[in-house]
Amino acid sequence: MAQSSPLSTAHQSLNAKMAEFAGWEMPIFYQGIVAEHQAVRSAVGVFDISHMGQLIVAGANAPSWLDSMLTNDIQQLTEDGQGQYTLMLNEAGGVIDDLIIYREAADRFFLVINASKIAEDHQWLTSHLPDGMALQNLSEAYGGLAVQGPEAVALWEKLDTGCPLPERNGIARDTDFIVCRTGYTGEDGYELFAPVADIGTWWQRILDAGAAPCGLGARDTLRLEKGFPLNGNDLDSVHTPLEAGLGFFTKLKKSAVDFVGRSALEAQQEAGLKERLVAISLLGKAPPPRHDYDVLTADGKTKIGQLSSGSLSPTLGKGIGMAYLPADYAKIGTKVQIGIRQRTFEAEVVKKPFV
Repeated sequence: MAQSSPLSTAHQSLNAKMAEFAGWEMPIFYQGIVAEHQAVRSAVGVFDISHMGQLIVAGANAPSWLDSMLTNDIQQLTEDGQGQYTLMLNEAGGVIDDLIIYREAADRFFLVINASKIAEDHQWLTSHLPDGMALQNLSEAYGGLAVQGPEAVALWEKLDTGCPLPERNGIARDTDFIVCRTGYTGEDGYELFAPVADIGTWWQRILDAGAAPCGLGARDTLRLEKGFPLNGNDLDSVHTPLEAGLGFFTKLKKSAVDFVGRSALEAQQEAGLKERLVAISLLGKAPPPRHDYDVLTADGKTKIGQLSSGSLSPTLGKGIGMAYLPADYAKIGTKVQIGIRQRTFEAEVVKKPFV
């Protein structure tokens, strides 16, 4: 049975269309995906992200241990309040999870992880946890909201919290809440985490300040337009960050410590990538592409992959998607066909982001 968000009643009062996502019953849309997408691109929207997980890692050797478990370089977080995007890999270099890690103190780090990966991440880290290191799973204690859009900062000022927004990719902790500034839409914004008992009050305050309620449907179209990968779709335990185009966040040469999956990535890099995650744009009029639709050669005769993500882009007014394709077909400008409902439609590999 799906878990309910602490904001479930609030969503129902707004006539949200609800559906199961990552084991949670979450709002897919309120007014409609396109309207909510446009609200975030032009003004400001708020998303319920209470399903996402929060972990605390603490200990004198926390930086070096986290460097052994994650792909990015924790040593680059030289000051309290800084954060970075990073990935957790298995021994074969496949992605367990992509996450944001924030330094709250030299020996304390706050991790925001994907909803479907909370139990797996916690178990994986616990299985590698050394003596003297503490790992807390606070996921059930917090509710979360993501405020996104060009007017997000002005909305924060209206809330008059007394807590300045952190810099991009930063974190600030107040007595009653935590605010992070990362986002997943390509727009400015922040994530507010507060005790479950308080998150409903924050939701209403943010709505009253002018944010449009937005569901997971718009969150998906917004991130796809920017070419951001979704864990479980574009990221999985088989494909590596190098294949996914996330080499910037994978520091193979960080000298502090070895990390899980590093040797597999080095071997893959030396051998050359056999496939890559590419952006694909439909050409001409076509139905919206969806996850798992076939990608075919330009003549439509040979299947070369499947869409890992696909949707209609509200900004561009056409279908867009991503797929892992063999290296020979991953070059920008390569023509392909997308199979949609027993028909094929012309498409092209394009540069990310779409927008």
